Amino acid sequence: MTVLYDAPGPRTRRRIMIWSVVSAVVLAGLLALGLWQFAKHGQLDAARWAPFTQWPIWEYLLVGLLGTLEAAAYVAVLSAVAGVFLALGRLSRVRLVRWLATGYIEIARTLPVLLMIYVTLFALPGVGVNLPLLWKLVLPLTVANAAAFAEIFRAGVLSLPRGQSEAALSLGMSGTQTMRFVVLPQAVRHVMPALVSQLVSLLKDTSLGYVVAFTELLYRAQVLSAYNHLLVQTFLVVTFVYLVCNSSLSFLAHRLRRSEKAHG
Repeated sequence: MTVLYDAPGPRTRRRIMIWSVVSAVVLAGLLALGLWQFAKHGQLDAARWAPFTQWPIWEYLLVGLLGTLEAAAYVAVLSAVAGVFLALGRLSRVRLVRWLATGYIEIARTLPVLLMIYVTLFALPGVGVNLPLLWKLVLPLTVANAAAFAEIFRAGVLSLPRGQSEAALSLGMSGTQTMRFVVLPQAVRHVMPALVSQLVSLLKDTSLGYVVAFTELLYRAQVLSAYNHLLVQTFLVVTFVYLVCNSSLSFLAHRLRRSEKAHG
């Protein structure tokens, strides 16, 4: 069922198809031009790619990928938990709680993540708080992503029919029990595709770990390219790894959306 817009008609679908074909042709042309430039400057020579057929190179990069996934896992769990409380706070009938939650969400969504990383890197040590490298990355990412998760959860709660809450209250459940056992489980199920999509953004944000010298994928790529002097090849390989990870999450989000529509 479409809520925000009507289903496109035949003419609109035809225009969408035409522009999709044009965009695909343009992208293919740009890709071909890029490959031609790489070949022209010898960047596609087999000798330059030979190091990436050796296991030690991949082992080095995979350690960075594990660091990326570790940081992303911490941020995802902490952001989800904080996001639930922030969403409930923004939906609270207590004005002060609602104002505080809303203020946090609006401020956290407007501040650049890089600025918050600089705070943990330079400002906190100045007042005697020197976090481990992992948490210098995880903390600012959690601060930012908790606000995004909160809005997703809040949208899920508001999307449910009022009858769900009223039915639970009529059975003798308290407001807290209704939210915990009836509303939140359904809201999370409804917004699961959006949550997975947020994980894609979160995973990309972990690349800022190079700022704090945390051992994640991009940081390892920088060190490796400085060692083997294969800047283009190294970052193309790392780009491919990011594409695989993020495409997998995007595919999961797409499948969840289709499943949600099928059951909706």
